[in-house]
Amino acid sequence: MTGTELPLTGVRVVEMTHMVMGPSCGMILAQLGAEVIKVEPPAGDKTRSLGGMGTSFFPLFNRGKRSVVLDLTKPDDRATMHRLLDTADVFLENFRDGLLAKQGLGTEEIRQRHPHLIVAGHKGFLSGPYEHRPALDEVVQMMSGLATMTGTTAKPQRVGSSANDIMGGMFGAIAILAALYEKRGGKTGGADIRIGLFENCLFLVAQHMVEYEMTGNKPRSMPEREHAWPIYDIFETAGGERIFIGVVTEGHWQAFCKEFGLNDLLDDPALRTTTDRILARDRIIPLVAAKVKQCNVTDLSATLDRLNICFSPINRPEDLFNDPHVLRDGGLVAATNANGVPFRAPALPIEWNGTSIGDGSKVPPLGSDTSAIRAELDASPGKTARRSA
Repeated sequence: MTGTELPLTGVRVVEMTHMVMGPSCGMILAQLGAEVIKVEPPAGDKTRSLGGMGTSFFPLFNRGKRSVVLDLTKPDDRATMHRLLDTADVFLENFRDGLLAKQGLGTEEIRQRHPHLIVAGHKGFLSGPYEHRPALDEVVQMMSGLATMTGTTAKPQRVGSSANDIMGGMFGAIAILAALYEKRGGKTGGADIRIGLFENCLFLVAQHMVEYEMTGNKPRSMPEREHAWPIYDIFETAGGERIFIGVVTEGHWQAFCKEFGLNDLLDDPALRTTTDRILARDRIIPLVAAKVKQCNVTDLSATLDRLNICFSPINRPEDLFNDPHVLRDGGLVAATNANGVPFRAPALPIEWNGTSIGDGSKVPPLGSDTSAIRAELDASPGKTARRSA
């Protein structure tokens, strides 16, 4: 897609964020066409130098942005920051409450000097008793019960990605889009948005909270849960590979049993209903496992696909670079790191008019756009370019 086709073309976002939640929000807006200017301190965003599991944080969540270096301890750079905010539609930040006020960017000063701005603060908690606390993805997963539902009560386990941080960025983007829509409808003022990492995680476990609210039964964790289907398990195949199979409809049950020679199960009057079969899982699953063990994973996958039965190989993240669906045109997008090294990443999980979004984005070297932005501001002193107002 060319920039002129993207829905947020003309929207300017000034971002002062770090780690994952705030940057992921800015990355989504950039992929949708917004001009996102990342303001960094002279030493740069600390995630630029992370290694290990944090190696991907900066390049993945800062693609497609511009980088401006400002030292907000200096009055001249603080003045430049306010001039930049005058030209912006959105200001993203994810610092602890009160920290930005020390740099002349407190809530009251922002609202007084830039009444047009949509200000989105990504925080650990929404307003309330915990609003002063810092938070991490793992912290709120433990607090919300998500870790207990993923693991067990005895051994809580966080989700195996920064899923909650990323989803927090998504909620930030949703709220910003709503505020931009409101302004397009004629509202002249800005908006103050607060996104809570903890509350985001509450949203993820809402189904379990409401289950308890409605039934009085404590929900069981995923490893301990009661199965809702007769076949909903991981099985070993002839070659030692594993596969997940989910037989979740009456049609699936009929087709699966006929295909794999389990006609005795179809003819059994004690297995007429799904509930009957769930109660008989101890008898059914060993029979199914024996049949699956006779098949190689390639042929089995083709058979299940033909039968329209849900299945999946048990992949690792690196395996996805060889998956034919991921490798389809638009499944992966090309990006270039700040050091010029190319890498691939999954596209945004949407298609816009039949096309994937985000190909060709670059990760900005530290301060690479400082001179250009300063020149733009100097060329239009006092000008306020509010693109979405």
